[in-house]
Amino acid sequence: MSEFSNWTHLAEKAAEIDNDLYVKYDVKRGLRNADHTGVLVGLSNIGSVSGVKKVDGVNVPAEGKLTYRGIDIKDLAEGYLAEKRVGYEETAYLLLFGKLPTRDELEQFSEYLKEQRKLPEYFTKDIILSFRGKDIMNMLARSVLALYTTDDNADDTSTENVLRQSISLIAKFPEIIAHAFHGMRYHYLNKSLVIRHPHSGLGHAENFLYMLKGATRYTPLEVEILDLALVLHAEHEGGNNSSFTVHVVSSSQTDTYSAIAAAIGSLKGPLHGGANSEVMAMMDNIKRNVKDWGNDQEIEEYLRKILRKEVYDRSGKIYGMGHAVYTVSDPRAVVLKKKAREVAIEKDRLHEFNLYDAIERLAPKVFAEIKGEKVISPNVDFYSGFVYCMLDIPVAVYTPLFAMARIAGWCAHRLEELISAKRIIRPAYKTLAEEAPYIPLNERG
Repeated sequence: MSEFSNWTHLAEKAAEIDNDLYVKYDVKRGLRNADHTGVLVGLSNIGSVSGVKKVDGVNVPAEGKLTYRGIDIKDLAEGYLAEKRVGYEETAYLLLFGKLPTRDELEQFSEYLKEQRKLPEYFTKDIILSFRGKDIMNMLARSVLALYTTDDNADDTSTENVLRQSISLIAKFPEIIAHAFHGMRYHYLNKSLVIRHPHSGLGHAENFLYMLKGATRYTPLEVEILDLALVLHAEHEGGNNSSFTVHVVSSSQTDTYSAIAAAIGSLKGPLHGGANSEVMAMMDNIKRNVKDWGNDQEIEEYLRKILRKEVYDRSGKIYGMGHAVYTVSDPRAVVLKKKAREVAIEKDRLHEFNLYDAIERLAPKVFAEIKGEKVISPNVDFYSGFVYCMLDIPVAVYTPLFAMARIAGWCAHRLEELISAKRIIRPAYKTLAEEAPYIPLNERG
């Protein structure tokens, strides 16, 4: 359609704003301050993220720290792993209720989650399989909106009802994602359609592996590391894009399904939820072009070429290195890396793990040399994609897995917004357009 070329030009011209004006009016683009810290827009008791410390009134890089309800994520993970149990159910309880559960409380909550797993009758057939789609995040969002129609109290925003809806969604996300993936394979890849119902005898992470892969196609260590990945992705304070979306949308007093669908839409964006897929694509390129994975000099030289925009996608980015908040380290990456090495040994892929480790070690030197950045470290996405790959989880499921983990944090933030904030979020935008008269149609040029 030839008109679209002109319409596109007009739309771009209408939407363009001079970059210097953002500086002139001191606009906090991305809600970030000049020192790269976030603009304070709310209060929260749920999660805390830090990557700097104050020294003589100045922010300086520091080891990254992530807490859930005040508990260090490293302590949380090491605590339940030392007891040789899974941790996502406990983490969801902590985020929703503000405290660690007793043994009886954890068992009761875990059993209730299992009871809520099953989707409504015919939901998989009528909503997931019939309304086919190539993108599982899109299918997840529309499935959440469809669940609104099955809820007799969908618009009730009382704490009890929102909590009921929240736990129900946490429980149902694994089945929706697994069924959406198999439906996508069937419709678009000509694969056999395999639909497995939730297994009441399995925990949250293992139940997902069962529905995705089958009962005999995963090991106890795979369950352990997937559960750990879910714990590490469950929350990341209220300023991350999808959690902030939950706050914004919930502040209008809309229903739970609309708020969570909006968060899924945010996470679907490649700048938020797709980073580990970018890392995997980059690593595939590095593996093809670096002949000797044990040669530091060869790896360094290829990283230089990436940063100089000479190879790969010519973006000048080493995906998985750096974070908007963390500087010296991402605590999630530190925890996940340790367990990833165990899985790499089990899967006979230690040589690949060592390549990741080498890039982590060498990238800061190359960044300092070419970009002048003194501090750079891997974020959790640098290792999470490799972990999922070792578990034979398809790339199409990577971001949905992120959503499956983060739904617990989203629901906690929704409850906090409804209970404590009690005011619609309405920031200001300065209008630059000057007043103009209306011109009658027959007088327009």
